[in-house]
Amino acid sequence: MMKKVYICAPLGGDVEGNLERVKRYTRYALMCGTAPVVPHFYALCLDDNDQKEREIGLAAGLGMLWFCDELWVFGQTVTEGMKQEIQFCKHLNIKTRYVSEKEIRKKIGGITHE
Repeated sequence: MMKKVYICAPLGGDVEGNLERVKRYTRYALMCGTAPVVPHFYALCLDDNDQKEREIGLAAGLGMLWFCDELWVFGQTVTEGMKQEIQFCKHLNIKTRYVSEKEIRKKIGGITHE
């Protein structure tokens, strides 16, 4: 069975740019042989600028963490939402891994989107 990894990366602010970056992070996770869990998909269904809808998306993402084997953190910035996910994983004893741009380029190539 494939390891399930939760993709933890910035979303708010530059939502469009961050969604593009998360596609790359997801590709990296797939090429590493994992089954990525990508809560960023919710931004396509909910309005991240609407606080109530943002909270719904964050809660749904945290709910998915229960089923994940690891949390993989991407990007140079750790947002408040990401901090919540990281803290949640500490309480659940879910392994957290910080993935560098260098690791991504080595595995899938491409240019830096940071």
